[in-house]
Amino acid sequence: MASPAAQPSTIPGMGTKINHDGGGVSFRVWAPHADQVYVAGNFTEPAWGEGKIPLAREGNESGYWSALVPEAKENDHYKFVISSKGQPDLWKLDPYCRCATGYVDPKDGSTRQSECVIVDPDLFSWDKKQFTMPSWNELVIYELHLGTFSDNGITSRRFLDAIEKLDYLAELGINAVEIMPCTEFDTNTSMGYNPSLLFAIEADYGKERGVQRFVNEANRRGIAVLFDVVYNHLGPDNLGDCFWCFDGWQENNYGGIYFYQDDRAQTDFGATRPDFGRPEVRQMLRDNAMMWLHEYRADGLRLDSTSNIRRSRQGDLPDGWQLMQWINRDKYPDNFTIAEDLEDNEWITKKEEDGGAGFGSQWDVGFYRVIRDAVVSMNDESRSMPAIRDALNKRYNGDAFQRVIYSESHDEVTEHFGIKLGRMPEKIWPGNADSWASRKRSTLAAAIVFTSPGVPMIFQV
Repeated sequence: MASPAAQPSTIPGMGTKINHDGGGVSFRVWAPHADQVYVAGNFTEPAWGEGKIPLAREGNESGYWSALVPEAKENDHYKFVISSKGQPDLWKLDPYCRCATGYVDPKDGSTRQSECVIVDPDLFSWDKKQFTMPSWNELVIYELHLGTFSDNGITSRRFLDAIEKLDYLAELGINAVEIMPCTEFDTNTSMGYNPSLLFAIEADYGKERGVQRFVNEANRRGIAVLFDVVYNHLGPDNLGDCFWCFDGWQENNYGGIYFYQDDRAQTDFGATRPDFGRPEVRQMLRDNAMMWLHEYRADGLRLDSTSNIRRSRQGDLPDGWQLMQWINRDKYPDNFTIAEDLEDNEWITKKEEDGGAGFGSQWDVGFYRVIRDAVVSMNDESRSMPAIRDALNKRYNGDAFQRVIYSESHDEVTEHFGIKLGRMPEKIWPGNADSWASRKRSTLAAAIVFTSPGVPMIFQV
């Protein structure tokens, strides 16, 4: 049972919130099946031991636990300890953890997150001059992967190193960058679509101050920053430190409170689809989206695989649809949200009041496929001018700018589900990417992207 001295925190917000008025840190976590929840860290006495501090249950049925801990401060390390009768204590990372330390697993060389770190994201000094988002008909998006875009040999400086290339992008005519997922993921290298924590910046890319500096410097140069987020699945690897069976409960061998407990959990990456039907899970995902838009001042978001948020193999997921509507409803009016639905679903970019999901635009995979086939084909008879015409004239809801058009994206240039892909010049003439034909025809594909109705996007070069 909780200590009589444990009282719920009156400071709102999940995870950790620094109390600027009277000192200490507020801790709050959702663990509905726990008998008691504690916080332990380097601020408890003895550190990380039996001196762990009990949190108070907030009401009898809410499942939330919280306390204001006077001993805790910024940069301290912590974990939650979940205690249930008849089970060993579970030492878990905070699902809202904003920074995680790591260690290398000697078994497979992968990086594991070992402890959470208390941070204060509100201390950054932003430029007083407000950035004006370019109008959608003027956007030119540059998709980039932090792990390979800029590397000066110090992995923890990727965001800071990328600042040095912003002038180059501005001279190139880029006025928006889309950052591939940059939250903590399993293994040391990844495209980012295997998130193990949603609120913590990948340690190899930097920390929250580096992200804020990058956004600030990009905006100073007239460049909008869009972040790619993954809500259709978690992991699937390295989830045991945090989300998987978080408070010890599960049904049918599925992953506990954060996941569906039936076949709706199944995705192409494992049984790790979040349970959009649980208000607490939807709230966490919505809070994550608002973190990027409010605390990091992102100018927009790209939601990965929205078709797998609104639908599972068993049928439609209305709660996933409502999550996407909620995010689009709560964003700032000039935030640009993009869906990767890939199914030509016009409802994705319809307004919420008309029954749509409310996205500003969506990836047009059909455009990519037509242009790719036209420039990669060796023979003229394999090219279809009517197909190209139709691709150029396509609209969602009669609006050309409700689609993002491209000839390459990360999906087309990397290994995907075991299939080795490559850049457009290599596809045109394998082994001769530097040839005149490869360079000329890939340039033609880019020219079509930049001159067709829609929001053009190029992949990093």
